[in-house]
Amino acid sequence: MGTRSQIPPGTLVMLILQTLEGIEPMHGYGIAQHIQKTTEDVLQVEEGSLYPALQRMLVKGWISGEWRKSEKNRRARYYRRTAAGRKQLGREVEEFHRVTQAIQRVVAPA
Repeated sequence: MGTRSQIPPGTLVMLILQTLEGIEPMHGYGIAQHIQKTTEDVLQVEEGSLYPALQRMLVKGWISGEWRKSEKNRRARYYRRTAAGRKQLGREVEEFHRVTQAIQRVVAPA
């Protein structure tokens, strides 16, 4: 098991929107678990970051939410990406690539 790292600033929205790609609606804990599992435990989403981000995304219309029972018979909000969220994901990924390419030019100059 590798060392866990903080999620780079500005990438949480992108990770959430990508996690909701083509998957059945997921609750917050499921989103956090999916990101942790997919990154082989390198990234861990903290509740203090996740839920405020989900709330901002709901307000912006990038995701929709529906209350229902979880697998453990608890009330949970399940999130689904909207069409606006799909467009935002494209913008987020484009900006991520732009920034990582700029960083790469500094770290490993030609």
